[in-house]
Amino acid sequence: MSIPTAALWIGTYPTTGAAPGSGEGIWRAGLDPSGTFTGAELVAPVAAPSFLALDPSGRTLVAVTETEPGTVTTFHVSDAGALTRAASGPSGGASPCHVVATGAAAWVANYGDGVAARLSLGPDGELGAARTHPHAGSGPVPDRQEGAHAHFVHPWGDRVLVCDLGTDELRSYPLDGSGPAEGTVAAVLPPGAGPRHLVELADGTILVAGELDCRLHVLVPAGPGRLEHAGSVAITTRTLPDGAAGYPSHITVVGDLVHVGVRGPDVLSVLRVRAAGAAETPSAPGSGPARGAQEAGHLTIENVADVDLGAGAWPRHHAVLADGEVVVVAAQNTDELIAVRLDRASGKGEITGRLELPAPACVLVA
Repeated sequence: MSIPTAALWIGTYPTTGAAPGSGEGIWRAGLDPSGTFTGAELVAPVAAPSFLALDPSGRTLVAVTETEPGTVTTFHVSDAGALTRAASGPSGGASPCHVVATGAAAWVANYGDGVAARLSLGPDGELGAARTHPHAGSGPVPDRQEGAHAHFVHPWGDRVLVCDLGTDELRSYPLDGSGPAEGTVAAVLPPGAGPRHLVELADGTILVAGELDCRLHVLVPAGPGRLEHAGSVAITTRTLPDGAAGYPSHITVVGDLVHVGVRGPDVLSVLRVRAAGAAETPSAPGSGPARGAQEAGHLTIENVADVDLGAGAWPRHHAVLADGEVVVVAAQNTDELIAVRLDRASGKGEITGRLELPAPACVLVA
């Protein structure tokens, strides 16, 4: 089985011990039909571009600089894949760690001070001033939840959802940035969950990766602008050497398979999600009630694989290609990209390629 040739954008951190702006930037790499990498090139030096987003046209690439204060930079993408810097401006807060481009705007999650911000985005990459949505609060984990920490933005109909790792909440704001700056609380997770990233299923169910409790939380619609916590399940069967849970990072979903990178155990966890009580299908052998299957709300969720990425990999982010057949992982602490080929029927995975690249933090299909 072969996969389409793919091009990837990779955002990076400074190398260990180096100051932001000391040589890191945005890289471009290729992945060939065998699932191996075809090389990499530093195409845009920029300080600490830890997260990237493409606007819907594919013509504007947006990067956050994870510093205090933070910066947003846009680039024009040529037909040949070259980047030309278009604009740069304040992110509206400290240490931005995530950005999403909706077409008319870039929404940014500023981790350092818990501020979500909307910056208008023009057709040529022009940036408007940040409209800020500060949040306050704390949680029960003293070293991680001493204050608000916005971590992820998800377009949600005519609104956006923002994961706040520090307060165990999802907050909601109008997509156009209007309305009260504080927005509304859309969902409350169990204390100490530490919501990091999320995905939305076709029926409106939200799955949230809890960074601090290493659980997959299920949220279901509960009226206009509201979500209700319906339960949670363990993400992975692996733990740290001392028995402690790992630290989930990014989450994606294709079909009935959910993929979660887990730092510490350094695995790509693959879970199968189906409606509780649904019959097992030929495309999902072993997905019926079985050892490892867990119930959460209206879903049955089963960990079907924990793909070992190598000791110390620290999988910070990943991208899914070829309709879910390949996952490319940014292994931050081993300075490499890792290509994993998945068998969609079983969920099992095998590593097909590794590419040396300094401190990768984000992988985006070009």
